[in-house]
Amino acid sequence: MPLTDVAGKARALYEARRTRQQIAPFTDADPDLGMADGYAVQQELTSLLLADGDRIVGYKVGLTSKPMQQMIGVDQPDYGPVLASTVYADGDSISLGSFIQPRIEAEIAFVLGSPLAGPGVSVLDARRAIAGMTAAVEIVDSRFADWRIKLADTVADLASNGAVAVSSRLVPLDGLDPRLIGMVLTRRGELIDTGAGAAALGDPVKVVAWLANTLGEMGVKLEAGHLIMTGALHAAVPMQAGDVFRADFDHLGPLTVRVAQ
Repeated sequence: MPLTDVAGKARALYEARRTRQQIAPFTDADPDLGMADGYAVQQELTSLLLADGDRIVGYKVGLTSKPMQQMIGVDQPDYGPVLASTVYADGDSISLGSFIQPRIEAEIAFVLGSPLAGPGVSVLDARRAIAGMTAAVEIVDSRFADWRIKLADTVADLASNGAVAVSSRLVPLDGLDPRLIGMVLTRRGELIDTGAGAAALGDPVKVVAWLANTLGEMGVKLEAGHLIMTGALHAAVPMQAGDVFRADFDHLGPLTVRVAQ
């Protein structure tokens, strides 16, 4: 199908994910594509992946830091589904061959204890719906050549999702301020970067409220048990076979990911 329509773009991304082959950014041919176009393609691509037997277990929110928003040229985050087939546990080995050009980001993740449906969800509403928070990393990947993306491209590409790894330790929010949770990322024992929860939209809980309200405008609600990835706390780091990444979070504990060939 031609890349001039939603179905054609979704199929091109579907094949790129399947074959691990990069494609040209959609905005090369059509610079006027915007966020709404990207989400139309994302919805179609998600339908193709679900038809293969995958399922949505949560959502990732990206572009939650000011530097990333400025780099892409937007003033709000974007989102994409977290698929069951892409979820790993603490200590797991993740194959580099499953991706095209992966990078790793340490994030605070939340698990919902009750449904959350926008619009009108406040930060307090979101906090009450959260069962707990956990240490997590996201592996972002792009099906577009050399990460040469604009907003419509990354949105269409499921917000550049690749995989997530999540700790089994769920920590209640009681008395804790997610904004102040610090993180130290090391690779093979060497310091790579640091960050704090406030990097994610000023407050990771605010990310959950934003997501609930944004989905609510389309009649979609967050379900109990959904995993919510709240955005990178530092600049994304390229991955190589043999790398061992460890993200140590204040209060949440450590999370380790091993990178296999």
